[in-house]
Amino acid sequence: MPELPEVSGLQAFLGTHLRGATLERIQITSFAVLKTADPPYTELQGHHVEDVRRHGKFLDLDFGGLHFIFHLAKAGWLRYTDKPSAAPLRPGSGPIAARLAFDLPSAGDGPAAAGFDLTEAGSKKSLAIYVVRDPREVPGIASLGPDPLSAGFTRDVFDHILAASQQIKGLLRSQQVVAGIGNAYSDEILHAAKISPFAIAKTLDDSSRDRLYAAIGEVLSEAVAAAAGKPPEQLKDSKRNTMRVHGRAGQPCPVCGDTIREVSFADTALQYCPGCQTQGKILADRRTSRFLK
Repeated sequence: MPELPEVSGLQAFLGTHLRGATLERIQITSFAVLKTADPPYTELQGHHVEDVRRHGKFLDLDFGGLHFIFHLAKAGWLRYTDKPSAAPLRPGSGPIAARLAFDLPSAGDGPAAAGFDLTEAGSKKSLAIYVVRDPREVPGIASLGPDPLSAGFTRDVFDHILAASQQIKGLLRSQQVVAGIGNAYSDEILHAAKISPFAIAKTLDDSSRDRLYAAIGEVLSEAVAAAAGKPPEQLKDSKRNTMRVHGRAGQPCPVCGDTIREVSFADTALQYCPGCQTQGKILADRRTSRFLK
């Protein structure tokens, strides 16, 4: 799933390439992804892109009073091209959920057009598109917690968040608590902070809170920097290459050399280093027991 750093990369890329462009054509082939009806999505045609913004994991193309907002969810992605096809898409004919084509401002020898497809793999569809007059009309945006890279994400704000009687892994992933962090970067942040994913937030001591607050800023800032300037087709590999524990079960920890372990759940999994995070204890699936004995 794209998280804050990858969405930031997409935001920067689309802003650079589409700011000032005029939407010439929009097709939506999967109406299940379109979550709004008023204004109609066709009303966007003929408007130009004034800005591209990020709200947590949501991307927002601002057309000046109208917003095309999308959330890529677990298996969605964006495919950009400077040679958009004019051929009509057939509903339900493949992984493409929407296609947008733009006329670009005159740029000498540069491309005169551009576009992108929003795609989604697999049978479980959760990619979402909204056309609204105000981003706050999108329920997921209206309920977002603070952005962890914003000036408003202070240590006092973070201490208030940590008052919860909740496992820290789940707390970091809750978009209503902190915007933009998902499964992968919560694993990376907890590893950098040397904290167990099963630790209860309100029980963390001051030293652990200091490490965790610092790790959030450092891990996300480094990942955003790594994503900057990369086209969409390179962002997934860039993300994988920056991971120290996430997706690396069975490999040695790059910090202490212990074997990275995994805890699997019904539809997801987490990875962690026992040597760095749990004093050598091996976590078991929470459905059976807390630790393997």
